[in-house]
Amino acid sequence: MKPHIALLAAGIGASFLVHSAAAQTVLRLAENQPETNPVTVAMHRFAELVEEYSGGEVVVQVFSGAQLGQEPETIEQAQAGVVDFARVNSVVMANVSPSMGVFTLPYIFRDWDHKYAVLDGEIGAGVLDDLNDVGLVGFDYMDAGTRSFYTVAGKPVKSLDDLAGLKIRVQPAPISIRMVELLGAVPTPMNYGEVYSSLQTGVIDGAENDFVSYETSAHYEVAPNFVEDGHLSPPALLVMNKARFDALPAEHQVAIRKAGKEAALYEREIMREANEAARKAVEAGGATVTEIDNAPFQAAVEPIYAEFPDLLPVIEKIKAVE
Repeated sequence: MKPHIALLAAGIGASFLVHSAAAQTVLRLAENQPETNPVTVAMHRFAELVEEYSGGEVVVQVFSGAQLGQEPETIEQAQAGVVDFARVNSVVMANVSPSMGVFTLPYIFRDWDHKYAVLDGEIGAGVLDDLNDVGLVGFDYMDAGTRSFYTVAGKPVKSLDDLAGLKIRVQPAPISIRMVELLGAVPTPMNYGEVYSSLQTGVIDGAENDFVSYETSAHYEVAPNFVEDGHLSPPALLVMNKARFDALPAEHQVAIRKAGKEAALYEREIMREANEAARKAVEAGGATVTEIDNAPFQAAVEPIYAEFPDLLPVIEKIKAVE
């Protein structure tokens, strides 16, 4: 067991707590985003629904703001049973369950309707089933916004050529790294919590994310040039330790799944609204948002599909979804 897992296990105690007096099961959920982020709001909603649907017998405690670690760590902790739930992005999840990577390919979804026809259908269900092989249970997909690039002052991106040689923070995932390479920039993987200071000190020239994270992280303060290329639209999801889930009474499993579905649908709507509001907020805060023709970006990353042959059958299925 790695030191940080051992520390959590020792400091927090056993994950699956049963209070005999109250007959209450307490489960912990790790969330790396701050309280204001729509995914965190939705995780609190999930906790409320679990308690409601279990008749108060199951309580979910939400630890936001990366209190229990960033996503790579919390995925590992969920697998080990140190935490019960982790809310994560599919980009990072693909490092553990490779089939999840198909949803993190650039420009894989045509639009919002196509995205959720895929995720809520047979393809999405199959990818969730693969999580069982790595000791996790996955619940309904949430929206993580549409990701675009943003850069520091003096280095705006208005065309593909402007990306050449820029050091761009990416999530630590092979597809994200390769995408940035194909676009001519220098991928720089790092944890989310390090991005602000790295932009501020010049360690990196830019990063990529959706409007909500761009605002809530205050990255627009140190990287005021946002180019709306929309290269990625990877879903987020809630995962749970499989052994922990399987050990729960059937009625509690039903309550958690029902709460997970309702919380996911709720999150999608508030995320859309939040992205619209965040765009207005960052522009009011001094950021410049540039809309571009992303056709050259799409052409530049086209080779990435052939570089992941294991995903090609699913890619074809996704393209065929109406």
